[in-house]
This record gives sequence, structure tokens and C-alpha cells, in this order.
Amino acid sequence: MGSKAEAIVKPWCPFCGMDVGRPTEGVQRKMREFPMGVCECGAVYVSDATGHNVGAAMVECLVSACNDQWDLAWELIPEDDYLTGTIDDYDEVTHQVVPKRNLDGRAVRGVLFFVRLHREMAELVTRYESKLAAGQNAQPSDAVNGSGNPPAIEPARDPKRVRKRADKQLVKQLAEQGDIDGLVDLFFDDRKVLRFLQRLLYEPEAGARYRIAWILGQVCGRVSTREPGPVADLLHRLFEASADSAASSWGMVETIGAIIAARPDIYGAFTRHLFNFMGDPGTREAVLWGLGEIAATRPDLIRNLPFYALFPVLNHTDPVLRGLTLRLLGRIKAKEAGFQILGLQHDASTITIYEQGQPLTTTVADLSAQATRTIHQEDDPHGK
Repeated sequence: MGSKAEAIVKPWCPFCGMDVGRPTEGVQRKMREFPMGVCECGAVYVSDATGHNVGAAMVECLVSACNDQWDLAWELIPEDDYLTGTIDDYDEVTHQVVPKRNLDGRAVRGVLFFVRLHREMAELVTRYESKLAAGQNAQPSDAVNGSGNPPAIEPARDPKRVRKRADKQLVKQLAEQGDIDGLVDLFFDDRKVLRFLQRLLYEPEAGARYRIAWILGQVCGRVSTREPGPVADLLHRLFEASADSAASSWGMVETIGAIIAARPDIYGAFTRHLFNFMGDPGTREAVLWGLGEIAATRPDLIRNLPFYALFPVLNHTDPVLRGLTLRLLGRIKAKEAGFQILGLQHDASTITIYEQGQPLTTTVADLSAQATRTIHQEDDPHGK
């Protein structure tokens, strides 16, 4: 099978890697010249069929991302406030990317231009419009710090710095030290860091795999504030490896969950694909752990799934699966399973689960009690 660079394929979002729909004309054209679409991750994109009007397309895309608030759009700073991306060789007629730039004798020169606001800026747009509607002066305000908010934008590195070269030993050393700052810095010098970290997942000891998966999630969460594309590529590699019955999926599924949990605003759409691995007994534990990580930051993503299918796992013979399911259902406040959760309050089975890459010894009964408290407590105003 050819790669995206070799074969005609559907266009994809450069931020989250998901396929995007055909751009369409707005219901109300206003001043819009270009067909527009919105990716599941929130990125806005426009199509320039000729490839000669990218400047105008860029402006229109940015203004559209700001809900047609021109004044606000001109206040935004590239990279600090928003990211841009392009997909070249796009054919608007067939909605395909044609690397050969020729389809049935017809030249293909189109461009899809993408803009993705950082989440705090997206919130600022909403506040800006609300204040205008209320007749107030719109003043910039800080983003709300709460569960599910993205990490702070990584500062730009000095372009004159002496760049380091990543190698297996250096990446392994930094990972063993838990030096996430060092790994992030090294990534901006050499993107191979993510591949070297992925190789560290091939570890027979479960604890080591969970630790690397969590570290990979943290690194990806930070580097994606400036370069989400390589992280999207990594997610695709992980999904492909996990779906390959002839290959080992050690640590792959766990890492998918850790990455989504670190940046659910960009990669949250992958959650449903992760859920599909529940049907495989070999990946069931990893899926429950990953979904639990996502639930800690964005419980709504789990509640949008058919999560009720997880209720029977509370009666599974494996106490680890029972415990991970309790952890997950508690974090999404699944009152629907309240009685079944209470039924495990006397289950004294001792298990080990992993939090932030570290082993935590507990019992199913303790997790039942914790889930019950979380479900019945008053909702936290910050969504924690």
C-alpha cells in the first residue's frame, strides 16, 4: 500500500491526522470567497482550488476561526495564539490529494489551508462575543485553568542554538531519569525522539511499559503545542501497530490513551478508535487504563461512547480489570452503575495500577469506595 506521499488519498488534518470532509460554501456567504470546513479537533480549513490565492485564503481562514471577529483576528500572534498548516496538491473536484499533480489529464494545484486556535484563544473568542452582546468592552482575559485544558505553549527555541542529535542511548537515559523537560528540548532539536521513545515500549515488564507510555504522553502533550503533526503521525503508527495481529502491541495502546489524555482538545476524536480495542482480551487492560487517563481530563469524551458496555467488566474474574473499570466509571461519575460499584465494596483483592507512570498498590474495595465518593460528591466548579 502506498503512503500519503505516493498515492491518491483523502485529505487529512495536519494537526490531529483525522480525515477531513469536503469544504463547503457557507449558508450565508458574507464576504467568503473560499469553501470552508471544520475538523473534529476544531481546526478550520479553507480550499484554494488554484493555489494562487493562499494569502487571501489564510486571512479568510483565520477570520473564520475567530467567528468572523476581524478585530480579534488581527490581534492574534502566529504560534503563540494559533497554528497553521497546509495540504498541497488538493483536488477540489474529487476531494483528494493527488501527489502527481495531474488527474486524468487535468492539472491539480489546489491547497487546503488550516488554522487551529490554541484553546485559550478559542475561549477568548467566546468571551469576546459574549461581552459584545452584553454591550461591554472586550478585554483579554486569562484562560480558565481546569481539567482538560491544554498545557502552556512551549516557548520558542533560540534558532541560533547548538542543536543536539538524538540517539537511542540519550533518549533512554532521559526516559529512565523521567526528564520530560530534557526530552521536550531534545525533540525541538531532533524529531526522532518520538521514534526512540516508541522503541522503549518493547519491554516485557508491565511497569516499565506504563512508565514509558505516561512519559510519552507528557512529552507529546507539550511538543504538540507547537508541532502537533509529528504527534498525529505517532498516533497513526501506534494504531497500525496495535491492529497488526502479527506484531506485538506492548505499550502501544497505553501510549495512545496517555497522548489523548494529554491533549484531548486535539486528539480526542481518537478516543472512539481506542475503545474499539476493548474486544481484544490482549489489549483490554491497556484500553481500560487509557480510557481512565482520558476520563481524568475529559470525562465527556468517555460518556460520548457506549460506556455502559463496560458495566459487565465489573464482574470479570480478573481483579485488575474490575479495578480499572471502577477507576474509569468513578472518573466519569457513572451514576448508572452505582449499585454495581457498591457491590464491590467488600472485594479485598489486592491489585497494582499505575498513576503518572508509578505503581500504586490498592484493593478493588478501595477503588469501589473512591468511585462511590466521586460519583456522589458535588460537582467541582473546575471540573476536577
